[in-house]
Amino acid sequence: MSASINTNVAAMLAIQNLNRTQSELSVSQTRISTGQKVASAKDNGAIFAIAQNQRGSSQALNAVRESLQRSQSTVDVATAAGETISDLLNQMKEKALAAADTQLNTSSRNAMNADFVSLRDQITKAVNNSSFNGKNLINSGATNIEALADESGSSKITVQAQSLALGGANVTVAAAQDITTTANANTALAAVNTSIQNVSLALAKLGSGSRSLATHLNFVNKLQDAIDAGVGNIVDADLAKESAKIQALQTKQQLGFQALSIANQGPSSLLSLFR
Repeated sequence: MSASINTNVAAMLAIQNLNRTQSELSVSQTRISTGQKVASAKDNGAIFAIAQNQRGSSQALNAVRESLQRSQSTVDVATAAGETISDLLNQMKEKALAAADTQLNTSSRNAMNADFVSLRDQITKAVNNSSFNGKNLINSGATNIEALADESGSSKITVQAQSLALGGANVTVAAAQDITTTANANTALAAVNTSIQNVSLALAKLGSGSRSLATHLNFVNKLQDAIDAGVGNIVDADLAKESAKIQALQTKQQLGFQALSIANQGPSSLLSLFR
């Protein structure tokens, strides 16, 4: 090989190798600092696009989870109120049955009627106070709950409203029902018995709805975890591997500097030819 002071081929090769090493070192350092092997589109456009789409799906499932949790809370509040109403009806049945006894005197009947009316009015209070986030599932004219079931928003889980207001389809006890007479007591007893059966069925429906929401919420949580894990599989860096690689590259970088230094000393050796 001819010797030239204008063109140092060895130095050019050393610089090329050193630049390549430094580029690889920069990539490994970025992966270690971000924890990702695909942190931007320039790293791998196809993988980045797939990961972004899946991240969007995962974030959309947050809204689904919130909708399911909100609906579940509404149903649970309605169920708690319904159980209270069922207990009140059982107590009203006792009062109505006792008032149906023809041997009661006026004073005793009036006392029982006062208790009956108090229990009756507590049903209205329970219904009116069973709202969650402005949604009441058991008041008169209540509408069904429709919780989001998937990220598209097209699928929903419906829980039917169950009106437990006085004088409604389930609680047939009238808002002015009393047991002031034997006849009224018998009428009230029949209405209370029907109401107890209807409320039990309504509670069963609410309970089924709550279980459906809880089951789907559990599925959505698992689905979101699986999506997040899948994204991690394609974009996360193997830090143990990158750590070992960066050690090797740092050694290679030092050797590259030494090789460049040696190559740069080549032209100075030409001076010995002129001595």
